[in-house]
Amino acid sequence: MANHKSSEKRARQTTKRAARNSQARKSVKTVEKTLTAALAAKSKDVEQALRDFTAKIMASVNKGVIKKQTASRKISRLSKRASQLNAEATK
Repeated sequence: MANHKSSEKRARQTTKRAARNSQARKSVKTVEKTLTAALAAKSKDVEQALRDFTAKIMASVNKGVIKKQTASRKISRLSKRASQLNAEATK
């Protein structure tokens, strides 16, 4: 436990930031699950779900919650699956 005033303040700040980051990660995971469900169901709203996912994950990157390379990797993999689904639909 913190003994000094400044360390008590840092402990408070840390818990606030951890809660904020956790919430941001949860919301990204929720949108990601929505997108993967849409991909699995081969539904028509995959493009919108991909746009929502990209926007949400890049907002998390800008806030410093998720690393940029992690976000790029996830976006790349999911957009690749979406484009494959789109290619199958056009055949």
